Amino acid sequence: MLRGFATLNFYAADFEGAKRWYAELLGVEPYYEVPGAYAEFRIGDYQHELGLINARYAPGGAAGGPGGAIMYWHVDDLRAAVDRLLALGAREHEPITERGEGKGFVTASVVDPFGNLLGVMNNPHYLEVLAGE
Repeated sequence: MLRGFATLNFYAADFEGAKRWYAELLGVEPYYEVPGAYAEFRIGDYQHELGLINARYAPGGAAGGPGGAIMYWHVDDLRAAVDRLLALGAREHEPITERGEGKGFVTASVVDPFGNLLGVMNNPHYLEVLAGE
């Protein structure tokens, strides 16, 4: 049924600010835009899609705290990724945490300046899949 990650969307009340922040974080500009409403970046080894949506289009209105499920993105250097996110104005949601009894699964999450949860991790399974292609 679920075949793979397609697009992750974040809502932002400061839509233009979110676009600038994510362009700075990712080092690329959006490849697709609907002015004032939607911007989409393609990132990573599989060109996954990260979409930003103006919060005025959010179903049910704006939430009071960090929102959404935590999507963890594999990174090669977890400490450097967390440090960069914090330097760009994100705040810690969950510190760097070892998972999986020493098998190399290590996660962290932040809240971006627009209230969205963003996870980063070292994921040995991701590297195994990537190496197998």
